[in-house]
Amino acid sequence: MWCSGTRSWRSGRRIFLVPCLFSPNFLSSFRGGHKTTKINASKVEMMKERFAKLLLGEDMSGGGKGVCTALAISNAITNLSATVFGELWRLEPLAAQKKAMWRREMEWLLCVSDHIVELIPSLQEFPGGGTFEVMVPRPRSDLYMNLPALKKLDAMLLGMLDGFRETEFWYVDRGILVAEADEDGSGAYPSSSFGRPSLRQEEKWWLPCPRVPPNGLSENARKKLQQCRDCANQILKAAMAINSVVLSEMEIPDAYLETLPKSGKSCLGEIIYRYITADQFSSECLLDCLDLSSEHHTLEIANRIEAAMHVWRLKGQKGNHQSKAKKSLWGAKVKGLVSDTERSQFLAQRAECLLQSLRIRYPGLPQTVLDMNKIQYNKDVGQSILESYSRVMESLAFNIMARIDDLIFVDDATKRCVAAGSVSIFNRGLGGLPIQKRISPSPFSVSTQNTPYASPFGTPTFCSSTPVIGSPGRAHPSLSKSGQRGQHDEKVGKFISGEVERLWSYTGNVSARRDAGHAPERD
Repeated sequence: MWCSGTRSWRSGRRIFLVPCLFSPNFLSSFRGGHKTTKINASKVEMMKERFAKLLLGEDMSGGGKGVCTALAISNAITNLSATVFGELWRLEPLAAQKKAMWRREMEWLLCVSDHIVELIPSLQEFPGGGTFEVMVPRPRSDLYMNLPALKKLDAMLLGMLDGFRETEFWYVDRGILVAEADEDGSGAYPSSSFGRPSLRQEEKWWLPCPRVPPNGLSENARKKLQQCRDCANQILKAAMAINSVVLSEMEIPDAYLETLPKSGKSCLGEIIYRYITADQFSSECLLDCLDLSSEHHTLEIANRIEAAMHVWRLKGQKGNHQSKAKKSLWGAKVKGLVSDTERSQFLAQRAECLLQSLRIRYPGLPQTVLDMNKIQYNKDVGQSILESYSRVMESLAFNIMARIDDLIFVDDATKRCVAAGSVSIFNRGLGGLPIQKRISPSPFSVSTQNTPYASPFGTPTFCSSTPVIGSPGRAHPSLSKSGQRGQHDEKVGKFISGEVERLWSYTGNVSARRDAGHAPERD
């Protein structure tokens, strides 16, 4: 016989209500919510396996060397997400089996949060008279606020994928595209397919290529696609905000503090330390002087700034304790100690300001070393659930946006090609050569030459010279009025030959985009 949802006992005039583990709400998590005594045996066995791994801390030997419960739940949610959404390569509804697996096992894992409560006093009157102060359970405030929001975001993303049922676009494997290109003899991909590398890695050759009709997507389909992208972008921002708040509330583990250098200068390096300790400091100007052209450099700088910030904070806290203990004995030395403490706190504030500016400029920056240490050594189960769930939703929303961006890029290129082919205009002044429009580069590509500095820790040098606009090869020499007629024929011939070399074909640019273009992707 199942026990009721709570147990109570009296302590003086207080009654404590504590939720029972095997309450009907808990059992309904693997019953599917139906009031029935027959439970699917396979679901029960699966639930036993999942919770056995959680209780063992992923240590199948049972020797007590497993991870803590918080990390075990975090790993379980992450692994489940990789199993269900790891092959999200197309904009299409999720398979029914995977969707059922995601909902069922997430309900099992999240049911733990139903029993993470805080007790608050509540006055209750009994029929016989008298007032008793009763401690009633209530969901913890962070779970009460964020967990329903994450469940809503989860449902919205799955519903968005379900909306891609009858679409005007389709996908073709890259092996088929290569075969088609070989048959055509062009050696390039067809006009409606693009193989573009990601921002994070080399070109992901296993991704299928999106295809659109010869004239591109219709206006309604394009509008719906853009609306889905905007919605996914808002979901991404919400998930990132929740994840950032949860990580900021986690305690800094001692294992991270023990690995920090003794001084902030050794964390930052000579150049950044000189700028951050200068009399006049601007975080934006300092970021402009650093090499932030790649994600690797940007993440390395973020790790260094964060480490220096905590080094200075520890020095400030240590100085405060020492000044209070030795204030009556060392009056003169305490003044110098206080000044050093204030300086450490001041530099910590500057480092924090610089780190915030860096995160604002690059909101999609991966987790830092401190964030990964917090996840690894976190002991709070509720925070672990919120962090892993929000991180999974963030990754799913990002991947949906990446697939939509790929499709929009293909549609834009196809429509440009159709527009260029329909306008058969020939420039007679250039010997009858057809004028071909240049397709603008992908808006998702990242320039690797945003800064003249080769190293993020090199000495910044400011250049006041005016940049040259345009290609030097296309600059025409100025002609004097007297020699203009005599050199006209020669200049026209050189100009035509130069333009022939620069004629840019659509098919050739598609193959080149495979080496130069980028599309966002999140692992």
